[in-house]
Amino acid sequence: MVSDQRIAEETLQESKVAALETSGTMSGPLVGASTRTRRRQRVEAMQLVLRLLCMASSVASISLMVTAKESSSVSIYGFQLPLHSKWSFSESYEYLVGVSAAVAAHSLLQLLIGISRFLRTSSVIPSRNHAWLIFAGDQVFAYALMSAGSAASGVTNLNRTGIRHTALPNFCKPLHKFCDHVGISIAFTFTSCFLLATSAVQDVIWLSQH
Repeated sequence: MVSDQRIAEETLQESKVAALETSGTMSGPLVGASTRTRRRQRVEAMQLVLRLLCMASSVASISLMVTAKESSSVSIYGFQLPLHSKWSFSESYEYLVGVSAAVAAHSLLQLLIGISRFLRTSSVIPSRNHAWLIFAGDQVFAYALMSAGSAASGVTNLNRTGIRHTALPNFCKPLHKFCDHVGISIAFTFTSCFLLATSAVQDVIWLSQH
């Protein structure tokens, strides 16, 4: 009886050890996969935040630019001349508004697609082809924003400094509200450019890891 009881206890202990070893080998891969999923979701959440910020910055740039208009007067050779300035009088400002609108639409589209996939716990970037497409779009729009911001900055700088050796004054003194709107709009344009460049870097990192 004693020997049978010992054999039963040893068998029970061996089964417990085997069960623990089995659970350990099964939990390892599961824990590793869960950790990788959480890490991927953090990175993708950051990508979605960048898209949201880029869209908001582009919308702010458009809003400030299209509301940039003011009327005043300026003295040239003792004559008071009326001034009326509006953003649509400059092709550079119109170019900035058009590019910012395209960037806002691009960011909104990528944001909606990304949120839809993120809520389904799927990868925000489903394939390498999709990643290359997003990377190309981010690059093109980032360069376009840089071009638009630079062109608008040249016009604004000319308004602010005037033309040397002529009687043309600093137009931003009588039209300070107009120039302030335009200046802040250009700042938001370069902010959107920086955010798109950051998104492009994240696209490159994703491509290098997959």
